[in-house]
Order: sequence, then structure tokens, then C-alpha cells
Amino acid sequence: MSEDVIPGRAGGLITLGAADALWAGLTAGSAVPTASAAFTCSPADAPADYVLLGGHVVATVQAGGQWSVLEAEVRRAAAELNAVEMDRQDLVRIGPFRGGSKQEHNENTPLRWRRRIARELQEPDEPERAAPCAGGRPDHLAGIDWRRILVENTRDRTARTWWLPRAVVRLLDAAEHAETRWLKAARTCQASAAVTTVTESPSHHRQARAADGRQTTSPDCPTTPLRPYNEELKGHLYSVLSRKPGTSRKVAGWTCALCRTAPAAVLDHCHEHGYVRAPVCHSCNTQERPDHLYSNDIRVANHYTRLFHTHTADWLRHWHRCPGCRTRTTLPLPHLAAWTAHIACRALRPTHRDPRGSRGRTPCGALRVSWTGSHHAPGSCLFTVAVDLCPSGEHRVLAQVPYREAAERFRTWLAETAPAVAAAAGPDRLDGLPARFRPVIADTSGEGLALF
Repeated sequence: MSEDVIPGRAGGLITLGAADALWAGLTAGSAVPTASAAFTCSPADAPADYVLLGGHVVATVQAGGQWSVLEAEVRRAAAELNAVEMDRQDLVRIGPFRGGSKQEHNENTPLRWRRRIARELQEPDEPERAAPCAGGRPDHLAGIDWRRILVENTRDRTARTWWLPRAVVRLLDAAEHAETRWLKAARTCQASAAVTTVTESPSHHRQARAADGRQTTSPDCPTTPLRPYNEELKGHLYSVLSRKPGTSRKVAGWTCALCRTAPAAVLDHCHEHGYVRAPVCHSCNTQERPDHLYSNDIRVANHYTRLFHTHTADWLRHWHRCPGCRTRTTLPLPHLAAWTAHIACRALRPTHRDPRGSRGRTPCGALRVSWTGSHHAPGSCLFTVAVDLCPSGEHRVLAQVPYREAAERFRTWLAETAPAVAAAAGPDRLDGLPARFRPVIADTSGEGLALF
């Protein structure tokens, strides 16, 4: 690379072609597949003054009649991407959604990766496609070769859905957020320069840093870094906050309260009690959302392993940010139903021999739980746990669990699994309740009152 370094430049500027080769070489062993032309193919655009690499912004400068970037910044972006772990089975649906994308991002951001992917995949296949770099089609997104990891599911030969690994969704969300902040800082600098009528060299605004809450723009044009969420919205009702002007801008200033790495994008809230839990990123919000088949029927998918096994304490603490759930020491009805099927009825689920010939056994079919009644009348609410898509053709009901029994089992399991969360819950823990909490609704079974 020494022949591509431009002498006299601090930090070692290299041409875009050399940066492409360096990026491809440094990320060859990354779990996330990368593009070999991250700097020279669409949607990269050197005259835009920056190039996105993962969640990192790399500034571009024009020197000697050609566009160049700092070699150190390329190496740092590659090191950050190489540290990302990706589970190809942990997928997030990215589209298409009825009535448009449910997770639309900032319209002022050129990346808009969800829209780019949708436009690319919805276009009819052409017999002779244009050259990769000249056709104007997105060949990569933030240096990531998304086509190699995109999963497409087809139902009834017509309904297509697209999925990407959760780690990649977070990377692309971070890239979009970093781009938004970079452009905002650039506009601020331009406005400041116009007011003071001071002309500065463009190279003064080029030192980009990572988009993970440290600094994404030059020291000359600082922006407020992302801040951790410290229960600032505790006890607030979502219906009130969602109508306040500026709420979205305030949410975007926090890091996700769950993964603590990606920028927050939405306010997660309890649909039963109406209280705000915390600002979270799109990925964590998708993971937390029950996989509804119908309004009272959910599929217990693989992501529940993370919710109730590998990261249990974090998710339980997050759900109990709702004062109603914390006081009752339970979960919202769909989450409690999923817990009942995934944990309480785990021993009842049949298994089959591993079709690959190993001595192990695999769980039968797909786990599903439905319920009758609602949380407003727990005495008459009943969970039905069943197995669908059994390899042997069976469709069997594993158990029927009354709501009250499921709630009691959950309290016992919570005390054993996450004692710190359990210790902060219960009707005697009223210190965290807001002054005006949701009303107490009479239990129609006649066995007392319950907070809903």
C-alpha cells in the first residue's frame, strides 16, 4: 500500500481504489460479508464527503485531482466490523410490510437501507443487467454485501418476505443514524460559516469518528453524543408522550436501553397498562414483539431463547419497567403465554430423532400458544399450548394452563432465575409507581382485586 500513500498528508491518505483493496483484505474473515468495492460502487459517493462502512463514517478528501480517504479510518472501521458476531439463524423481517414499511427511517438520510433493499428486490429481473458500478443499483450497503445473507421466504408462491440477521440490521441502523448526524453537523458548520463569513479548508471537517455514541463528526463541528437511558421516562404514559412535539427527536438522543449499542428509534411501551418502558432500537423492538399469528395466537419462535435463556435478566428488567407488570409480578398476556409454552411446558414437548443421523433428538414441529379470554378477566383466561407442523403429521395439544396458574408459575421461576428483578417486584413495592397509576379493575371471578 506504500505506493498509494500520498506524501505530506498526516494520517496517510490513500486512493479509493487502494481503500477498496484494503477494506476487502482486512474484512476477509469477518462474520459479516463485505463488498469488495465499498468506496467506488453505489451507493458510495466520494463527492458527498464521506463513505459509510458498517456503523462508521469515513471522510473523503480531494487531493491531487483524486478522491482519497485516511487509511487509519478504514482500518478502524474494519476492526469494528470484524468484532461483530453474527448468528445467521437470528433473523429480523425487513419487508415487505402491508401499507409500507413499519420501520421507516429518516427521510433526510440518503442510505435509507430498507427502502433501497425493497426497491431492488421488487424490480423485475432483467435479462441483461447493467454493470454493477454503472447501473445505479445498490451493490452494497455501508460496505456490507447484503445479498449474500438475505433470506427470502415464499408462501403460496406469491407472498414473499425478506429477512436479515439481527446483527446486520443493527449495523445498518447504526450506519443510517451516523449518516444523519454527519449531515446535521455539516449543515450546522455551513450555517456557522455563513454567519461568521469565515472560509475554512474542507479538510478541516473531515476527521470522522465512530457512530456508536463517541463522535461522528469533526472536532470543529461537534454534535451531542448519544447518552445512556437512565429511567428519565419512568412512570410516563405512552399515550401522553407520543403526542408531545419533539418526542421522536428526544428518543433519538438515547442509546437503546437493551442492547446499549445501537441508537434508539422507538419508545417501547406496555400495551396492557400503557406505560413507557424505555427507548429501544428497531432490532430490539422487533425481537421483543410477540410473533402473532392471530390476535390471540402466537408462534413461539427461536428468538424466545434469547428472551428467556441467554439474556433473561435484561429482558425481565425491561418488561418490569412498566409499573403495572412490576406490581403484579407478571408479564403482559402475550409474553406470559409465550413463557408458559417455552418454559413451563418445555418438558411436554415431544422430540424426534435428528434427521441428520446423529444420536441427538430435535424438538417436534413448531410451538404455538393461544388463549381464550383476556387479562381483564384472569379467572376465565386459559392458555392452550400446541405443536404444529410435526414431521410425523401430528398436531397435538400439549397442555391447557389457566392464567392464574401460569402467573404463579412465572413468579416462582422469576424468583429463581432473576432474584434481583423479583425482589423489586410485587404489590408491596410501590415506590416506583407514578402518583396517578392505572385504575384497579375488579376481578370478575370474585376472588379479589387485581391491578390491570
